[in-house]
Amino acid sequence: MIRVRDVLIAVNGIVVSSDADLDEPVNCGFSADLMSDVLRFGREGGLLITGLTNSQVIRTAEMLGIRVLLFVRSKLPSAEMIALAEEAGIILLATRYTMYEASGLLYRAGLPGLGEGAEYTRTP
Repeated sequence: MIRVRDVLIAVNGIVVSSDADLDEPVNCGFSADLMSDVLRFGREGGLLITGLTNSQVIRTAEMLGIRVLLFVRSKLPSAEMIALAEEAGIILLATRYTMYEASGLLYRAGLPGLGEGAEYTRTP
């Protein structure tokens, strides 16, 4: 398990929320921009890597007990999103890396993924 400070170092990131506990543990990581995927695969105590910056991301993370969000591609959340996340106790981070690059860097730094992942499904 790694900590928020390790995430920041791995992706050369910045803290976006004001009251971030850099010693907060992160037990796994996953990447998604579709909130339906987050609802299906998200794990409590995990790190969500996303390029989506809207309040639905915060609400979804809060429902699942996701404590840390990493925004990629230099995207920054609005002041409203930051306030919502702080109210929910969610730490917001940002990096300039793409989702693919950030995921690889974090995996290399020791952050495990979700395991074998999802079952194969067909879309209509």
